[in-house]
Amino acid sequence: MTNHIVVPQFVYRMEDIMREIPEQQIAAMAPNANAVSNARKIVKSGGFTEHARSGDDTFYMGTCKGSGSSAYRVSLDFADGDVPVCRCSCPSRQFPCKHGLALMMELSQGRHWDICSIPQDILDKRAKKDARAGKKEEQGDKPKAPKKTNQAARTKKLKKQLEGLDLAEKVVRELMEAGLGTLNGTSVKVYRDLAKQLGDYYLPGPQRLVQSLVLEVERLKEDGTGDYGEAVRILVFLRALIKKSRVYLTEKLEQGQVEDDNSILYEELGGIWNLERLIELGLKKENVRLIQLSFHVSYDGARREWVDKGWWLDLDSGEIDITYNYRPVKALKYVKEEDSVTEALRVPMLVYYPGENGRRIRWEGQEFLPVTGELLAEARDKASASLTELVKAAKNDLKNTLSDGRFGCLVFYDGLGTAVAEGEEGQQREYILHCGNSTIELKDRPGDRPSVCRLDILPDRQMAGNQVMFGVLWYDRSRHRICLHPYSIITAKEVVRLLY
Repeated sequence: MTNHIVVPQFVYRMEDIMREIPEQQIAAMAPNANAVSNARKIVKSGGFTEHARSGDDTFYMGTCKGSGSSAYRVSLDFADGDVPVCRCSCPSRQFPCKHGLALMMELSQGRHWDICSIPQDILDKRAKKDARAGKKEEQGDKPKAPKKTNQAARTKKLKKQLEGLDLAEKVVRELMEAGLGTLNGTSVKVYRDLAKQLGDYYLPGPQRLVQSLVLEVERLKEDGTGDYGEAVRILVFLRALIKKSRVYLTEKLEQGQVEDDNSILYEELGGIWNLERLIELGLKKENVRLIQLSFHVSYDGARREWVDKGWWLDLDSGEIDITYNYRPVKALKYVKEEDSVTEALRVPMLVYYPGENGRRIRWEGQEFLPVTGELLAEARDKASASLTELVKAAKNDLKNTLSDGRFGCLVFYDGLGTAVAEGEEGQQREYILHCGNSTIELKDRPGDRPSVCRLDILPDRQMAGNQVMFGVLWYDRSRHRICLHPYSIITAKEVVRLLY
């Protein structure tokens, strides 16, 4: 006699395909790291008492125990694709809230999901959204009227910036004539007050540079942690910015072209780019595949901001660009902190800022891709086997006075070696990268987070040779040579991060 298993109607069949969202993608949607951590706690403690999904697999809902007397109703709407619209009855202002993130995590927990009908309020919301999309599509066929620039206001602003550059030049001239070593408590206060005045002239860029200079000198005076070399670099950068910006602003006024353009000086002076404007200027690429080579967080005392910085490789073009996420101290709870991305991304539209090497990039929306051996092979193929060519390119970039002093590059190396050199503190061991007949010293750039020390604890000694290294080339003024600050090693199996 054959046994038959009767499956109740509300139980999904084994052949049905359940949705799953990679945790990396969930973390990317989270407003902050605490929300992800709290969501994991909800899942681990069995916070959901009910699970249900629609028969067409576009809607999921759950009942989650809350801190109040009544439970929260949480839902995920996949009507528009793989990125769900999350809704929750909890009072949290975060979006998605921890309950929504937890429900996403529940999809991969092997839970039992009842089959349910899609609630009418969700269907109504979908209908309204479709109506808005249809209206927008109809309007999209009509040519948009170009936004008018307020010529008078822009002209007034540019003239005010030119006045501010005169003030900034006065600061630079006095410092160069007197010398940074002459700064004391009184004069530091004077220059800090001058920096504040630059904000009245629409020059937040030069303002931050003066503030950075003052902070560097203060650290030197107080505890010796500052760096005169970095202070000099800031001063030289500021002087060059003033000189080039005066020519740039004067030409714009003379030609009557007062709107923002694709000059790097616009942002260096403190201008804030609008995503739509960057697209208008043609600074975009479509269907881009990216892999993150490095990620770290630093604090900018002049900005009073935390900066999340990621280095990314375009797997098709081989370009190495950077994402910046600025989180002001006063608004930390409102700005999402970025994190390392261990999967590859496919971005529908990548927008980049004006510049050349190491441009700033941004995008909205992404698809996560597994980092396969084939993908890593593509990344390794983008590395240069000629250290000489890389150093030559770095020299051309670093000699630009508006360079930030870092030239990102991928280099294929034959091996890692060590040497003993005499330093101020006696004999010191140095790491040397061998690339064909050329070598370069691996050294931490002052002011950046150290990573060379981690070469002593590589998880696999095979990483010492025939691999690809990502890092930044920089000029060591004390040794009068270009060095490489290593950030990560790309093997055939993984990206090993040295800087984190």
